[in-house]
Amino acid sequence: MANDKTMSFKVEKDKSVRVKEILKDVYQALVEKGYNPINQIVGYILSGDPTYITSHNDARNLIRLIERDELLEKMVKYYIGLED
Repeated sequence: MANDKTMSFKVEKDKSVRVKEILKDVYQALVEKGYNPINQIVGYILSGDPTYITSHNDARNLIRLIERDELLEKMVKYYIGLED
């Protein structure tokens, strides 16, 4: 008889670290290209338009690895102290 129990797998901590690393890399790429990184990242989050993010150092492709709603959720959690 097959096992009917559902296994649970959680990688939240590793994923949080990866999101933070990606955001830092994107931020740095924007700085290197002379953009205001906060304005550019906010523009991307609000519009969903990846052209707000430079392609320098593959930043545009990196930021697209993270869903915008996930990015916002992590930022809010971090801001209010629920996440490192």
